[in-house]
Amino acid sequence: MRVIGITGGVGCGKTTIINLIKEHLNNKKDVKFSILMTDEISRNLLQPEQKAYIQVVELFGESIVNEDKTIHRGKLAEIIFQNPNKRMVLNSIIHPLVKQEVINTINNLRITGNDYVFIESALLYDDHYEVFCDETWYIYAPKEQRIQRLKSSRSYSQDKIESIMKSQLTEQEFRNKCDVVIYNDKTCDDVRQQLVKLL
Repeated sequence: MRVIGITGGVGCGKTTIINLIKEHLNNKKDVKFSILMTDEISRNLLQPEQKAYIQVVELFGESIVNEDKTIHRGKLAEIIFQNPNKRMVLNSIIHPLVKQEVINTINNLRITGNDYVFIESALLYDDHYEVFCDETWYIYAPKEQRIQRLKSSRSYSQDKIESIMKSQLTEQEFRNKCDVVIYNDKTCDDVRQQLVKLL
């Protein structure tokens, strides 16, 4: 089984790459693969009754809880972006739980005989997922292109984009650490061709 880590800065198009991988491998009947998206796992762990939920509500208070008992992600984001210390505490709760979930899933998939496991994470190196990856892929797109994507697709402000980008690895750091660079600055067909060669 091959474990591949996929990373890159905000707005580089990691979700697009994941969708193209799915599209390509779903057409191959003899290939078994799984995709683990750390943001998705994190969201699941913050659902009521899940591991991170109780600790986070205790820490941040009932003001972040919706009527249906789910966590209001917008309110939580607002708090942690205003207070770096609270962000560090939140990360210290969630990140180890996400990582353990990823490790457990990989171990289970080794038993069932998967061909590929893809781990998508902006924090691939910050949280040391590379330790259990056979290969890591960096998704590259120029900064200006990423900014435009984030403004149009997520309605992020310039300040929010700059704040997120500053908290992430630089392009050079990603390039130095990763085994493969995928260029996501042209068309989907161009990216698709790169992925077909890699897979």
